[in-house]
Amino acid sequence: MAYVRKNVSTLTASERRRFVNALLTLKRRGQYDEFVRLHIDFYTTDGENGLRTAHMAPSFLPWHRRFLLDLERALRRIDSSVTVPYWDWTRDRTTTSVPWTKDLLGGNGRRSDRQVTTGPFAYAAGHWTLREGVTDGKFLTRDLGRSAAPLQLPTRSELEWALDDPVYDARPWDSTVRKGFRNKLEGWGAGSGSGSWKNHNRVHRWVGGAMLGGASVNDPVFWLHHAFLDLQWYRWQRAHRSHRYLPAEPPGAADDQHQRIVARHEKLPPWDETPDQLEDVSRIYRYA
Repeated sequence: MAYVRKNVSTLTASERRRFVNALLTLKRRGQYDEFVRLHIDFYTTDGENGLRTAHMAPSFLPWHRRFLLDLERALRRIDSSVTVPYWDWTRDRTTTSVPWTKDLLGGNGRRSDRQVTTGPFAYAAGHWTLREGVTDGKFLTRDLGRSAAPLQLPTRSELEWALDDPVYDARPWDSTVRKGFRNKLEGWGAGSGSGSWKNHNRVHRWVGGAMLGGASVNDPVFWLHHAFLDLQWYRWQRAHRSHRYLPAEPPGAADDQHQRIVARHEKLPPWDETPDQLEDVSRIYRYA
């Protein structure tokens, strides 16, 4: 029977504690760092050669859906009552609201070095030393709202702008495309600076610290953020039932994106599943 992913703001004290404890157990066993390494390995931009699966490509959503499922399954092997909650950043928008509480993810980083000093993932608590990353930092960092150049979280209307597009993705299937649900949600916009960061991308920038770049999985909020994005894909699918993942067929040999993106029925590295197989997860989980 399908289990339920809840809004993090609705979790009971017991559900919060169980979720945090499962994450800490996974970290203590060394398994959590494997997820960080995997995301770093697949953080390929469309300016690089080769296949892109996790970012700047149509498979952004199915890749992270499967990634999230793997983490959730690992947590549920520790505690079968645990599911990954989602953070609705269109509603919980302040630096002190959920999930930034002492019994969940802890709060903002301190001014001097952005080190998170509160909650279960604070370095001083001794349970969350960073071992995989693009820098040598050992402690979790955050800069909620970006103090030096303040930034606002995406609004409901900005999210609806993506959800209202009936086409899943469009040529050239990368970060430059201006049509299609996928890139409007992933958030690569025109221009430079904060105005070009939409939805998913702007949330990473708003959290700051460890959430910037390929090692963003080091901050557990990564999972709550991507569960909310996965919910948006679910909502988009229900609103546009006649539309599906694109491209349906691989780009031809003359196309710049030949062998650089994953089509609907192609395997999605590093897994042995296709975007087509990941479109319907109703038998696995549902959202409250």
